[in-house]
Amino acid sequence: MKKQIQFRTRKLALGLVSLCDRLPRSVPNQIISRQLIRASCSVGANYRAVCRAKSYADFINKLSVVEEEADESIFWLELLLDLERGFKEPVSAFTSDMDEIVSIVVAAKKTAKHNLTNQKS
Repeated sequence: MKKQIQFRTRKLALGLVSLCDRLPRSVPNQIISRQLIRASCSVGANYRAVCRAKSYADFINKLSVVEEEADESIFWLELLLDLERGFKEPVSAFTSDMDEIVSIVVAAKKTAKHNLTNQKS
């Protein structure tokens, strides 16, 4: 499962880099693209760090970073959708994929918190 999510987050980041490269050149698009690329690449990079967590607490903390970056990516995608209606289909697909990543991370955090609580008992 770890390798699948690593692959998925890397593929998602690469897809978003490609999408941003196809956007019309404008100052707003350049700003949004830079932020979207930074946040989406951070999702993958930080998920790799999750896979090397030293404890349940470290795992939960690192997952929280992934969740925040994925949620930020969704914000930039929503903003991009508002500005570039011609890219509705790919932006909506990427938003859906990123939302699935958020759901996976939230579920993993919930499980890890449960396991941490049981470990202390």
